[in-house]
Amino acid sequence: MGNQWNYQPLTRAEQLLSEEIARECGGMNEIAELLVRRGVKSPEEAKAFLEPSLDDLHDPFLMPDMDKAVNRLNKAMGAKERIMIYGDYDVDGTTAVALVYKYLQNYYSNIEYYIPTRYEDGYGISLKSIDYAVENDVKLIIVLDCGIKAVEEIKYANEKGIDFIICDHHVPDEELPPAVAILNPKMPGSPYPCTHLSGCGVGFKFMQGFALSNGLSNHNELNSLLDLVAVSIASDLVPIVGENRIMAYHGLRRLNSNPNLGLRSVIRLCKLTNKPISISDVIFKIGPRINASGRMQSGAEAVELLVSRDLHDAYEKGKAIDQYNNDRKELDKRITDEANELIEKNVSAVEDKRSIVIYNKHWHKGIIGIVASRLTELYYKPSVVLTYSNGFATGSSRSVQGFDIYSAINSTRDLLENFGGHTYAVGLTLKEENIPEFRRRFEEYVAEHIQPNQLEPQLDIDATIDFAAITPEFVAALRKFNPFGPGNQKPVFRTQAVFDFGTSRLVGKNMEHIKLELEDNSTSRVINAIAFNMAQYFEHIHAHKPIDICYTIEESSRQGKENTVQLLIRDIRPSRD
Repeated sequence: MGNQWNYQPLTRAEQLLSEEIARECGGMNEIAELLVRRGVKSPEEAKAFLEPSLDDLHDPFLMPDMDKAVNRLNKAMGAKERIMIYGDYDVDGTTAVALVYKYLQNYYSNIEYYIPTRYEDGYGISLKSIDYAVENDVKLIIVLDCGIKAVEEIKYANEKGIDFIICDHHVPDEELPPAVAILNPKMPGSPYPCTHLSGCGVGFKFMQGFALSNGLSNHNELNSLLDLVAVSIASDLVPIVGENRIMAYHGLRRLNSNPNLGLRSVIRLCKLTNKPISISDVIFKIGPRINASGRMQSGAEAVELLVSRDLHDAYEKGKAIDQYNNDRKELDKRITDEANELIEKNVSAVEDKRSIVIYNKHWHKGIIGIVASRLTELYYKPSVVLTYSNGFATGSSRSVQGFDIYSAINSTRDLLENFGGHTYAVGLTLKEENIPEFRRRFEEYVAEHIQPNQLEPQLDIDATIDFAAITPEFVAALRKFNPFGPGNQKPVFRTQAVFDFGTSRLVGKNMEHIKLELEDNSTSRVINAIAFNMAQYFEHIHAHKPIDICYTIEESSRQGKENTVQLLIRDIRPSRD
C-alpha cells in the first residue's frame, strides 16, 4: 500500500515566527521551520525545546489529589503501616512499581510490591490481591498504571480496612473508585499541563510530591530513576512532548551513562553496551524483553530484575527474561501467521470492511496485543484480536493514525464485561456469545467515524530541502531534536528531482533493497542512501531518470571514526516532467 505524502507550507504567521526563531537563536531557517512545526511559539520555547531542563518539570501539586496522596503516604509511614506497591504486568506497570519501590525503600522498610499475573489475576486490581493484602496486614496500597476503573474491587478493599492511592493514566469513567486519592492527568477538569504521562511518569510525579512535602533536597536520588521513566515512555508510546520529552531526554542520558543494574543487564543482552541507545532501541529491544516477563510468565520477575542490587544476580535474571522474549517471538510469528491465514480464508471479514475483529480461543493471551499491532500495520485498519481466558473472550485492539479506538470500544460497552486503555490501544473482555454483535457494532462505529485518509498510510513531510542543505552543522542541529517518538517523530524531508550517481545497486538476500548513491543539482556532493523493500523502483533509478524521495537523515558512528550520514528512504516517486 502506497503512502499519502502530506506537505503543508507554513502560513504567513508561521513563516514570520520561523524567521524570528532563526534570528534570535542563531540557527538555520530549516531548523527554525522544524521547531515551528513542533508547536514552538517563541524563541524562548525554542531554546527550552533544544535544551531540555529538569528545572522545567511541572509542580507535582498541580495534579488534583496530590496533597491527599502525599498526606496519606506520610501518615502510613509515620504509623509504620504495611504498604503495598501494586502495578500492571506490562513495561509501564513494572517500571512504575520498580521506581516507587526503589525510591521509598530509601526512607521506609515496611513495604512490598505485588504484580498480578495475566492468567490468574487478570488485568487491573484483583480480589485475590486484596485478600493477599488483608492476610499480610497491608493498610495502604499504591496502585500504578491501572485501577481507575476498579470501583467494586476498591470498595471491597475499603470494607477490609485497606486504603488506595491510584496513580493511573488511563481514561476514567464517570464513576470513580472510592480511593483516598486519584492521581491521573486525564481526570476531567484537571489543570495538570501534561495530560499524556505514562503510568511510570505519574509514579515519578507522586514521588516528586512526596520529596517536596518532606523537604528531601537530594534531587539526584529521584532523578537517577528517570531511566525507568524513559523506558516506560518509549514502550507505552506516549507522546514525547512537553514534560514527557524532558523526562525521556534525561532518562536516556542515564541509560547511556549509568543505568540501574537491571537495565544494564538487559542492555548487555541486547548487545547495546558502549553503543548510543535511542528511543527506538528501547521500543524494539529493551522494552520487549521486560514486557516478555509479563506476557509469558510473571511481571514480578521484571520488577525483581529492575530493583536488583547485584550485577551478577541482575544478569542471571536478565537471561531468564531474554529467553521469555525468544519464546515470545516464536509465538508471535506463529499466531500472526495463523491470524493472516484466518483473514485470507474469510476475505469477507476484511474486504469492504473498515475494521478487523478476529477470534481464536486457542491463541496465547500474552501475544494478542502484538498480533493486533501487526494486523493494523499490514491492513491499515483498526484491529481487535480476541482469545479465550477464564471463561471469557479477552482481547487487545490497536488503531491507525488519527482514529480514536477507545471511543469505538466505548460505544459497545454494554456488550463488555470490562475495558480500558488509550486512544490507540484498548484491552477488553466480553462473553463469547457477544462476539458477533460486538463485531457488527464495532464495524458500524468505525465505518461511520473513520476518515478515508485514515485508512491509508500517511507520510507527513516536515520540509522540502536540497542536498546542499545537508551540512555537518545541519545534522548536528538535528541531533538536538532527540529523543524522537510519538508527537516528536524524526523529521521527514523531501528532495525532488534527484538522480542515481551511477553506482546504485540491489542488495539483500532476495535483492529486495536498494543501496543508493544520489545527487541533485544543488551540490556536487554524492549522498548515500538505503531504500528497504523498494526494488520495484530500481530499473527507473538505474536508467538515470529523476525521482522524488522522502527520507530521514541517519547517522552511524564507529569507534575512532567520524560519524557518517545516510538517508533512510521512506518512499520514492518518479519525478513529474
